[in-house]
Amino acid sequence: MNKKINNKLLEIYNSMLIKVGTRNWWPSDTEFETIVGAILTQFVAWKNVTLAINNLKNEKLLSIEGIYNANNEKLEELIRCTRFYKQKARRLKEFCAHIVNKYNGDLEEFFDKDINALRDELLSLYGIGEETADCIILYAAYKPIFVVDAYTRRIFSRLGYFKEDISYKDMQKFFMDNLENRTAFFNEYHAQIDGIGSHYCYSKNPDCINCPLNKICKWSKENE
Repeated sequence: MNKKINNKLLEIYNSMLIKVGTRNWWPSDTEFETIVGAILTQFVAWKNVTLAINNLKNEKLLSIEGIYNANNEKLEELIRCTRFYKQKARRLKEFCAHIVNKYNGDLEEFFDKDINALRDELLSLYGIGEETADCIILYAAYKPIFVVDAYTRRIFSRLGYFKEDISYKDMQKFFMDNLENRTAFFNEYHAQIDGIGSHYCYSKNPDCINCPLNKICKWSKENE
């Protein structure tokens, strides 16, 4: 761990936390609901995911067995609001089939392995990419892995920590190598980054004046 970088990352974290407050992310009632949210949230706003999850709850389908046994067309219709709903319905179906067929529907047994083995298994499933897999590991399995996304890339490239074309793997490694690996801490750090990205650090016309990172942002200084 580079102590200097660690201190800077903690300074950034505290600045965000003071401005926004604890975000209590991921909003869900169960681990399985978190997984469904992680799959559905790709390429769509969270409000649409909430609508889809409520649809599944209302039809009593928000469970491994419920989705596994659900009619394909009905499942697609319930999550239509999340875009690419046919592909996402298949992802949900195949994830649930994997848990049913290999783990007898026991999510805890599925999670009962080290991070690397769990991540490899998730990535082997249809439609599960790195960010989705890491969200499931951090927010549903409660294991310490740092989730990075488009907001992370935008904010930290503007702060001057890496180039915008950095790979997912290298971006994730930067944080995991320079921060204490703790689940609750990684949870809140990622949530804070997404809060700043969605409320201040827009891709176009960012609200730099009100952003808590304005004073240390290279991009902001260059574009004043």
